[in-house]
Amino acid sequence: MKSQLKKREISILYVEDEELIRSEIFNILSMLCEKVEFAVDGRDGLEKFKNGVFDLVITDINMPYMNGFEMLKEIKALKPEMPAIIISAYSQEEYFLQASKIDIINDYLFKPVKIIDLMERINKHTAKVEEKREYQKTLKLLEQYKLAVDKSSILSKTDIKGNITYVNDTFCNISKYSRNELIGKPHNIVRHPDMSKETFENMWKTIKEDKEIWQGRIKNLAKDGSIYIVNTTVVPITNTNGEIEEFIGIRNDITELEIYKELLQNKLNSADINLKNKMHLVKEYETALDLSTSLVRVDTEYKITYVNERFLSVSKYKKEDLIGQSFLKILKIDNQEFVKKHFETIKTVGQWNGILESLRVDGTIFYMDYTFKAIQDINGLVSEFMGIGKDITEVIELHKEIEDTQKDVIFSLGSIGEARSKETGNHVKRVAEYSKLLALKFGLSEAESELLKIASPMHDIGKIGIPDVILNKPAKFTPEEFEVMKNHAVIGYNMLNGSDRKLLKISATIAYEHHEKYDGSGYPRGLKGEEIHIFGRITAIADVFDALGSDRCYKQAWDLEKILNLFKEERGRHFDPVLVDLLFENLEQFLKIRDTYVDTYIDLDPLGIERR
Repeated sequence: MKSQLKKREISILYVEDEELIRSEIFNILSMLCEKVEFAVDGRDGLEKFKNGVFDLVITDINMPYMNGFEMLKEIKALKPEMPAIIISAYSQEEYFLQASKIDIINDYLFKPVKIIDLMERINKHTAKVEEKREYQKTLKLLEQYKLAVDKSSILSKTDIKGNITYVNDTFCNISKYSRNELIGKPHNIVRHPDMSKETFENMWKTIKEDKEIWQGRIKNLAKDGSIYIVNTTVVPITNTNGEIEEFIGIRNDITELEIYKELLQNKLNSADINLKNKMHLVKEYETALDLSTSLVRVDTEYKITYVNERFLSVSKYKKEDLIGQSFLKILKIDNQEFVKKHFETIKTVGQWNGILESLRVDGTIFYMDYTFKAIQDINGLVSEFMGIGKDITEVIELHKEIEDTQKDVIFSLGSIGEARSKETGNHVKRVAEYSKLLALKFGLSEAESELLKIASPMHDIGKIGIPDVILNKPAKFTPEEFEVMKNHAVIGYNMLNGSDRKLLKISATIAYEHHEKYDGSGYPRGLKGEEIHIFGRITAIADVFDALGSDRCYKQAWDLEKILNLFKEERGRHFDPVLVDLLFENLEQFLKIRDTYVDTYIDLDPLGIERR
């Protein structure tokens, strides 16, 4: 029966002076819950509460030295929200009156206690504890994702009236305004006079009335009078009732590309270039565009008249399969009417910008960020449309990956026990930054390195499954304790590996392999050399480099010379020799990261690195 009974992930302090009753109920509680500690009277219970961490107190009333009511009043003063259950043989009115005055008492059970009643109370309190833990873990996870977005984009938030409530450093840098100058102001503080009123009316209708995402290009004016142009995505954020609470604007700087286009137009219009030179210039720019972007030309009946090699490479079509065919046929059905409507608009306003969801020849989806321009003949009539496109499939898919991963991670973490390891937030930030830097120096792509940065903070997630008595031990582990501690790598892997999402798969690999050693002497599987995933080898160096340089309850931080000597000694044994060399070659950049994310308090829990 014990093997079938799932223990509630809750810690209980049980206080009872009668030994026989205490032994019986303690055994029942131990079968129901992960952690139970007993006390023999109110004074003993209060002392143990002060020295422990508990989710629930269960106590008798009549006890020597200090009764249950007196003890609970002291506990309420220490932790006002701590819930309590009274178990007593007495049911007189005066006891109920006293209980009502201590508002942390949630339940009252009479002896002899029925197991089913006790289980019902335990289940109720477990649900509340798990809900609180899930909320805290969700906030922590979302903080990581917000940090990733904040570092990679020009970011702002506004209230429902359009007044700015937040801007990141990148926004301040490009606009030349300070944060104080921007907060509380509408975005028209940076609006360029060339931008039409209709553009913003359309944006507000989309995000406020339709509650949909708006995308477009916006020309802005910085405080110093300089111009910058951004690809902008504005997202309405709604609450659980579907009401808009705020708007988030995410932007990418495309000023350089737009200036290039303007330069082209100015050169072609200049009067001092003769016709022959103009034709040559057109050819040169046409060649440059052909090499750097996907080009497609479409006549007024939407038939494709030209595609370049880059477009063919992205779409996987052959030229003969496209020329003369309708451009609409390579778009997803829900994009076709959308394009027809905007091509009619292009005839009037001259151009259109937008993202189109398209189909490759094999049926897979790709996304192109297009600028379509109306091409006029010598009579001023529109004869065709030229589309200049940029393949942004990887960006869109990464965005979807992050959204889906958030849901998976929140779901996965929602069912697990309390995270008891209290590493500082700056520890995981430093490990993340070290990991990305080392990955880039190793030659991994920007996308791979960014994924590693996002995933690496999950390397020690398995520590939530390690008992407090071991995890928080301030002294050296016994051999038996160390074997238990080593299980955190497997626990973390099992938690994360069940998802099909790429980011969670990477997180699972890092959790599983960051304690493996290059010579095969690590754990949990004794992998050797390049059998260890490169992400695991990188995170191992990042984690140990930061752990050794930080104060912990079982050690003081090492000085830099001692840390570097250890890496020299462990080169080729514990650590990948190539990665160790890259660490030394780029040491100044690692130290800059260390000095940027300084701990604001001393961590009192162990990292879980090997200490023998």
